[in-house]
Amino acid sequence: MESHGHGHGHSTGPAPVGPVAARIVVGLLIAIGIAVVAGAIVLWPAKQNVDIPLPFQTSSGGAVNSEAGTVVSQDIGPCGSASSGKVFTGNPTPPVNAGYDCQRSIVTIDSGPNAGTRTLVEIAPGPGQPDLRTGESIRLVRATDPSGTTQYSFNDFARGLPLSIIVGVFAVVICVVARWRGFRALLGLIVAFAVLVVFMLPALLDGSPAIPVALVAGAIILYAVLYLAHGVNLRTSAALLGTLTSMALAAALSYVAIRMTHLTGLSEEQNTDVQAYIQQVSITGLLLAGFIIGSLGVLNDVTITQASAAFEIASADGTATRRHIFSSAMRVGRDHIASTVYTLVLAYAGGALPLLLLFSVAGRSIQDVLTGDAVAIEIVRSSVGGIALSLSVPLTTAIAAMLARPGGVSRSPAGGKLAPVPAPTPAPAPIAAPRKSGRHSR
Repeated sequence: MESHGHGHGHSTGPAPVGPVAARIVVGLLIAIGIAVVAGAIVLWPAKQNVDIPLPFQTSSGGAVNSEAGTVVSQDIGPCGSASSGKVFTGNPTPPVNAGYDCQRSIVTIDSGPNAGTRTLVEIAPGPGQPDLRTGESIRLVRATDPSGTTQYSFNDFARGLPLSIIVGVFAVVICVVARWRGFRALLGLIVAFAVLVVFMLPALLDGSPAIPVALVAGAIILYAVLYLAHGVNLRTSAALLGTLTSMALAAALSYVAIRMTHLTGLSEEQNTDVQAYIQQVSITGLLLAGFIIGSLGVLNDVTITQASAAFEIASADGTATRRHIFSSAMRVGRDHIASTVYTLVLAYAGGALPLLLLFSVAGRSIQDVLTGDAVAIEIVRSSVGGIALSLSVPLTTAIAAMLARPGGVSRSPAGGKLAPVPAPTPAPAPIAAPRKSGRHSR
């Protein structure tokens, strides 16, 4: 007689908490997504016809056109040649009166209506002036003087090829190491850049309030970047909800901090130009938008790490409770906060090194330096980013711990505590029947 064993298998791997927490998180993300889309529709910029600011226009009032050029000859000699900036095919005209010496460069024009001809670039000596060498590729500004004659002048070094090589190596390394996830992360960067160029900057030029514009743009970037790079799952959703909440917190903190410290942003030359030539744009609004968008990268880094840590802890220990998952992931988060705060502050300090160098030789007191508008902006930016970063860790960890609650545990009938479900008992092997002999006993 054969015996039959019955085994009941139980899953001991991590499983999402019941449907309630998952539905709450997904429902919140859907609601926020709808609000973001509605905000983008309301704030979408109208077609603009903004006049080109004076520093960026040619003598005729139009946009600056640049052409490619290559330095074919370079020497030091008297300035004042009539061929300076003009188009010619042979050699430049020598100067009539020998004045001061300058760097003279004969440049072939490689693009535009005068391609194949030459021009002479004369650069007077002085600090910050470019040092051109034979064989270098440069960009030339093409303009027209009042008489209608085409004029060329040095604009900048041509960096298209070296920049393409550096960016190409960056993309290849990311894709080789991170594979498809790295490729998707690069797609997310393209989406982020497109959001800034197509929506955020035109909306600010349109005079829209900076905080709603920055929050809508930041949310669009986060939805695209996180789900593209890490996939559509509960782990990514936990990180996304934590990042969105932290970004809103950073916006509120930035607004309060700028109001309290009376930051103007006019210590930076670019902001002064914006106030002078694009008067519909608020400088403090630009500061706020910069604070919000600047915090996205570091917040994304921390929140996705915390969500991953919580889910991995749940996966490694099938009996861990939510409290255990939260406390274990928070230990990782505290280390991450300590290292990321250094990264945040030192990155801003590195960007302000030229300014700090000037202040160090100005003989001003350290208090005046630190409380001045230029340095105070970086201090407030670092502090706001650090606060939002620190608060995002427990917030995201709590959300992830709710979603990564392990399965495979059951309530003990005696004490009500969680106890592991015993492994299924395998069915015993059937007993072999005895071999029949020739005689039969009755």
